[in-house]
Amino acid sequence: MTTIAATDTVLLLAPVRRTARPGRSLSEELRTLVAAAADVPSAIQQMVTLLMRDGCLAGAQWWTQGRDGQWSRRQGWGDGPRGDGSPVPVGAAGTLVLVDPAGQDVEAAVACVVPLLHHRWIGEQLAERVSRLARDNEALDDLAALVAHDVRSSLLTALREDEPEQALTRGLALVDSILDAARCTGPDRTAGAVDCVEQAIADLGDVEAQVFSSVDGEAPVPAGLRVVLRMLLSNSVAAGSQRIHVSVLSSPDACLLVVDDDGVGLDGGARYATGSQIGLSLCRRLVSRMGGTLQLEPRAVSGTRATVSLREVPR
Repeated sequence: MTTIAATDTVLLLAPVRRTARPGRSLSEELRTLVAAAADVPSAIQQMVTLLMRDGCLAGAQWWTQGRDGQWSRRQGWGDGPRGDGSPVPVGAAGTLVLVDPAGQDVEAAVACVVPLLHHRWIGEQLAERVSRLARDNEALDDLAALVAHDVRSSLLTALREDEPEQALTRGLALVDSILDAARCTGPDRTAGAVDCVEQAIADLGDVEAQVFSSVDGEAPVPAGLRVVLRMLLSNSVAAGSQRIHVSVLSSPDACLLVVDDDGVGLDGGARYATGSQIGLSLCRRLVSRMGGTLQLEPRAVSGTRATVSLREVPR
């Protein structure tokens, strides 16, 4: 938008920043935008975009406070060093720093949407915590079923052996390993890929099959992957495999775990879990909570390939 200033001889054109749209106040426009946004991050993004597009701001920064009380910049737009500008507290959602605002009316317009941002942020954080608690309860159910599954398998093995004490000892060791791994199956828990594979193989104990492994990449993997891998290895052993190969390809934003065996394959009936048995069902649920998928397919020669694909690895 421009204004025309007349002099004796020339017309001078001078740019002027817009602070509101015709027929509608800036505060009303911001309130409508924030109310219609999907969540608080997108609301702030759209609000800053509108203000910068209309020349009301040179930039902005959104700062939030963590559980440890420390402030960090969550997002930034436009020009200006970190923390430089006019801070506008937005309640529980943190602080919005406005870089070079075009007058006090811009700050006042942003302040008008603070109550809406505050209440929406509290509601979204509460919903996230409730969802996290639900996932934790589901994890406890999975853990109980997982332990029961391994204890039952060990007891059945002990009944069939001439020296049941050795099988029982091995079963108790397996349960201990599961409990240890369960302590690090949270959404933000990670482990080194090499350590994860080595520990899962160690959890398997002494078996007749030869287990080989190769790990490509130094990025961390979800710590709970150890439990999944151990159960996949157990399935391969139960299928009569003589050679099992574990490969892991990890990167900062993805992880691929592959278990190849030369056992009886998916047509081997009870000797390999085909999805109806609890072991594999639990694997699928654990992998799903990690944000990935588990697929089984027959190998071209013989045996089975189990593939775990994780689209994003927590940092």
